[in-house]
Amino acid sequence: MTHKEQESKLQAKVRTDSALLPSSLNLQRDPLQSLFPHSTYAKVAILLLTKSMVTIKKLADFRLEAGGLIALADLTTIAERTAIMGTASWRTPPTAALTTGYVFRVENQATVGFLQRVGKPGHLVNVYVEPVNENALLGTGPLAAIVYLISPLLTITVEVIMAVYKEWWTFGIIGVLIFARAVNVFIIKRRCEADWKGAREPGVQGDLLILLSQDRWVRMQGFVDDLKMVTSGQWLRSMDTGESFATAGSTLLVYLTAAFSANATTIGNLTLMGLLFVEVGLLGISNKLVRSQRMYNQKIRVRGEPKRYHRRLDLANELIAECDGRRDWAVGLGLVKPEVGEQASKVVL
Repeated sequence: MTHKEQESKLQAKVRTDSALLPSSLNLQRDPLQSLFPHSTYAKVAILLLTKSMVTIKKLADFRLEAGGLIALADLTTIAERTAIMGTASWRTPPTAALTTGYVFRVENQATVGFLQRVGKPGHLVNVYVEPVNENALLGTGPLAAIVYLISPLLTITVEVIMAVYKEWWTFGIIGVLIFARAVNVFIIKRRCEADWKGAREPGVQGDLLILLSQDRWVRMQGFVDDLKMVTSGQWLRSMDTGESFATAGSTLLVYLTAAFSANATTIGNLTLMGLLFVEVGLLGISNKLVRSQRMYNQKIRVRGEPKRYHRRLDLANELIAECDGRRDWAVGLGLVKPEVGEQASKVVL
């Protein structure tokens, strides 16, 4: 019997077997059915197996390209971490020194960003500034440090796995992203210089009231020199020519990874996307767990729980009573009106 005769006989047998099934069972006619008994249950099993094989084939044909585009997303968690570590753009809030009556603004934007994050609308939050010598990462708290450290460990693990399975495009893309991040961190460290911080006043205690946006109020206490380190001057100096080129180059590398990610396999792109999503999530959790900030060997930490006030006048009257009736700072902030015979100062708002 020739090959064509065998094929014709097999097809005829399949048509005969399919005709025996109920019309409600929309089964595919497949030559594999000739290998099984002519029972309905066997043919249903054949159909399910055939559809499963088709599904697997579709998954194998699925392709995901340019997964590195995720690295270009403008993520707020990274911005929050930058603010915690010392770079952010926030409005400079009006501030009063309760001990001297002077009214000014907090110019250090990183400090303002941290206070805005720990503040609560309609509440007074107390923070204290003190010198520290502990590690910056451990100073954020043990749980926040552990969550944050998971990210680099996870990155190293993924890099090893990519090398073992010879996913070299994904391996290289992750390596370039690590390098770009390291360049930015290095430049930030270089720009972090304690330049102008005002005249020194050793041994003098300070007490500041800071009016943030959205009716968030913060009382900052500590030695005056410590307060000046975290409130006055700029956090990061302007970049020089070399640092500008390095920053632009690292940014260009991130865009190049997005372009080259199309060369990676589907598994590699899925791994890259998963890694970026997980690390952003871990970074966000770590940001929420941080209750302190460190800069110039000074630590700003929250003390106690926020205290709620029904109106700002209640807050002003309470602090005036603590300051033995001194109210010039409250007039300067516009919290109270000047009394009769009291010199009206310019309101800083």
